[in-house]
This record gives sequence, C-alpha cells and structure tokens, in this order.
Amino acid sequence: MNRTPGYGDWFGLNRIGDFVQDLGNEVAEFGDRLVDRHVRLAVTGLRRSGKTVFTTALVHHLLDGHDLPFVAAVHEGRYQGARLLPVGGTAFPFERFRRVLGDDTPDWPAATDTLTTLKLELRFQATGFVQRWVAPTGSLILEVIDYPGEWLLDLPLLGMDYGRFSAESMARDERQPRAGIAGEWRAALQGLNDASDPVTLVEVYRRYLAGVQHDLALSIVQPGRLVTADPDPKTGFAPLPPDAPEALRQAMEKRFERYKRRVVEPFYKNHFSRFDRQIVLVDLLHALNAGPAHFSDCQEALATILESFRYGANSLAARLFQPNIEKLLFAASKADHVAANQHANLKQLLELMIAPARRKARFAGLTTDVLALAALRSTDTVRTEHHGQQLSCVRGRLKDEDRETVLFPGEIPSDLPEDEDWRSGRFQFREFRPRRLVPGQKGQHLRLDQAIEFLLGDKLA
Repeated sequence: MNRTPGYGDWFGLNRIGDFVQDLGNEVAEFGDRLVDRHVRLAVTGLRRSGKTVFTTALVHHLLDGHDLPFVAAVHEGRYQGARLLPVGGTAFPFERFRRVLGDDTPDWPAATDTLTTLKLELRFQATGFVQRWVAPTGSLILEVIDYPGEWLLDLPLLGMDYGRFSAESMARDERQPRAGIAGEWRAALQGLNDASDPVTLVEVYRRYLAGVQHDLALSIVQPGRLVTADPDPKTGFAPLPPDAPEALRQAMEKRFERYKRRVVEPFYKNHFSRFDRQIVLVDLLHALNAGPAHFSDCQEALATILESFRYGANSLAARLFQPNIEKLLFAASKADHVAANQHANLKQLLELMIAPARRKARFAGLTTDVLALAALRSTDTVRTEHHGQQLSCVRGRLKDEDRETVLFPGEIPSDLPEDEDWRSGRFQFREFRPRRLVPGQKGQHLRLDQAIEFLLGDKLA
C-alpha cells in the first residue's frame, strides 16, 4: 500500500536517519571485529574418519587459495591468502603430511593420537562500509586444533560417579561384539579378591579396550587415554562389579576421580572450553560395512559427543571469560568412495543418526550443520551400462591395488538400516588410495569449501 510522504520524507530526513542507523550498525560491527580476530577451530573424528587428511587438506587449500568456489571471500575475489605462523607446544606436522600426499605415489598419512595445533593468518578484503574505509584489509588468526575423538568421549565422565561408569561400561562389555574379545578381562573379574592389584587390572582392561578400538574398530572407548600411544596403567582405571572387594573398589574409585581431575578437567579447561568452532568427522561407510552392532555404537558415540558440547553463541564477555562452541559441523567423510548420486543419502543418514541430540543443541542456540565431504578426492563418478541399465560407478585405485578400476560401490540407505538391510549383506563399500595433493589443481575435494564457509565464512566478511 502506498504511504503519503511526510515532511521528513520530502526533506530526505528519513533516508538520512536510515543512513545514520546503518552507519551506527557498521561501526558497532567493526568494533566487534577488532576484538574478534582469533578463531579456534577444533577438528576431531571417530576412528578411521580421516581427520588428519582433513586438517592437511584444509590448510593446503587455505594457503593455496584455489578451488574454493563456495567460500564467499574467494568467490568474490576478496581472499588474499594465508601464511603459517609458529606455534608453541606440539605442532601439527602439516609439511610432512603434505609431502606424503603430494608424493608421486601418495599414501594416506598416519593418524595422529595426541593434541596438535597449527596457526594461520588469513588476509581478506573487508565488506562493510566502515571497515573498507578504516581497515580495508582484514586479518583473521585461525588456530586449528586436531585431537583424538576418544578424548571427546571422555568428557561425559565429568558428570558421572564411579558407580555409574562401572554399571554402564560393564553392561556395554557384555554385548556382542565386545563380549567376544573380553575373555581375559572377564577372567580377571571372576578372580577378584582382597589381594587383587589395581595396576594389573587396569593393564588387562587396557588390552581389552585396545582390542575394542583396533580389532573391532568400535568408537566408544572409556577411558580414552588408556588406549593412546603412551598409556600409563598407574593413572588409569577400570570398571568393577558391585560385589567387588570394598578396598579394591575404593582404590579404583580414587583412580577414577584422579583421572577426571588430572586428565579430563585440564583438557576441558585448557582446550575444549576455549574452542569457537568444531568439526566432527564420521566414517559412515565403515559403520555400515561392519554391521548393526558397529552402526549402533557409532550412533551412540555421536549422541554422546553432541551432549558434551556447551551450547550458545559467543558474546565478547563469553569469549574472554567463558567461551562456548558456537558452530558445530558433522561431516560424513570419504563421500567420494560412493557415487555422486549417493551423497544426499549419506548426508541424510548422518542427520538421522544425530537428530534427537541435534534438536536439543539447536533449541539451546548452537548452530549445527551436516555435510557429506571428501577432504581429498580419490575417485570420479562415471556412468556405465550393465545389462541395459545405466549405473553410477566410481573410478579410482583400490587400497591394495596399483591400477585404476571402475566399480559399482553400492547404495546408501535413505533411512536408518533395518534388519532386512543387515541380513542382505548389501553394505560392502571399498576403500581407495589417495590421489596426489597438487597446488593450484581443481577438483581435489568434495565440499571442503562448503565446510570452510560454514565454519569461517562469517569471519571473512
């Protein structure tokens, strides 16, 4: 409906008022950005998810500045590049991993099993009116923290007592496939007496958990530090049944509380509570291949992870005194191991797996998203004909072969798998070897740029 202009409209006062208001908003935003030049991006993942490759490819493409069409600053020609900065502590071995992936015969780099960091300075042209006038070149310090997913799964211990931990762990250990490798651990529990040594029990439990992680490739392993590169049975703990000798239970409970105080709490206070953005990588293809027990374990681990995050957007005060993770991205990795027409189902399946916990997170103010991606692409999707039907296949080098092959990789279910899906043996997804990571080359990833835009796009405006 047309509005009759008032005196303010005739003299342009309303437009001047709007301009002043917009200018004020620009100034306020510019002030915020002056004190908001540092972002801590945490990268973790469930076992076999490819977080080392993701971190390497992320930094490679930010340094290179190419092949990132969905990053607004790059698409608009505002991204000026990045440089690595020195870091204290344990540095992520980026250059070594980039050489491994850039070799004439590239291979997947070894997984990292401790917390590592690297730091970059990103340069870009600002978009706001005031910013373009006062400081046309923006700068963002990006700190990338790569840490094992097992550490994240330890955080719920802070909300447990020893009795609850023992009950939940022992119930989990009685189910297949865990029960199938728990013979030594069950025998140790059956022989408990007043002379039982806590250190010996912890070592037996450590061997059992190592089997759960490495042989069964399951995700939920608590305590997570017990299966890292340098475990120390003297500081670890293990669950005990309610009828265990009282002195032994008290000794193990003291170890449980000491682990929380000396291991979990420092990680939470010094690292986790200071993260601004987080990506969690998930290898759903392996979970489907391994069967219903593994898939259920993966789903339980994802729910545990989501419950661990502190929700809420960061105000300036929160950033200085009580930071919270404000953006969380779940990514189904190795999307290139299936044909392109299956990527939507891969994303939808991950969304369904985290849906209940994700609703709570969204209600509490945490911005979440889900992607199917490949940080370093290993295959191409090709169309082939089979018995008169067109099939979407993938072409690449299988993990144990040197030559390229074309195969039909299978289909991702659009819903959570049912008993019939598991009985049919339909999930047999193959693993591929990497292609070379080459500077300036296009088509080396799938949706890595979309992940960057979600996690950092607002900071590059």
